[in-house]
Amino acid sequence: MNISNQIKENLEQRRSIHEEDDFGLERNWAELTNILSMNEDETINYLKNCSKEDVLLISSVFDDVSEKIQSRKFISCLRELDKKFPDLKLTFFIDDAEGYIKN
Repeated sequence: MNISNQIKENLEQRRSIHEEDDFGLERNWAELTNILSMNEDETINYLKNCSKEDVLLISSVFDDVSEKIQSRKFISCLRELDKKFPDLKLTFFIDDAEGYIKN
């Protein structure tokens, strides 16, 4: 299964998890982080083409993915998403994610 399909499947699972199910959310976020960290280019391609709703769900793991992949290119993509969807108010999450990059 390609990364795009794995992300879509994960986000569908996420939508079915109750907001108060901390264990379920943590498990889902860990899985999403692993998927998004597998291939930077495929992840960026997915992010550039996904829906606003998907970006909102994925924003919860921006920092974890950033810490794993250590990529300025990823942060640049997130900044583009912030401009594309200003109503999501992603700047704080992106700044936080950027803080996880060493150097």
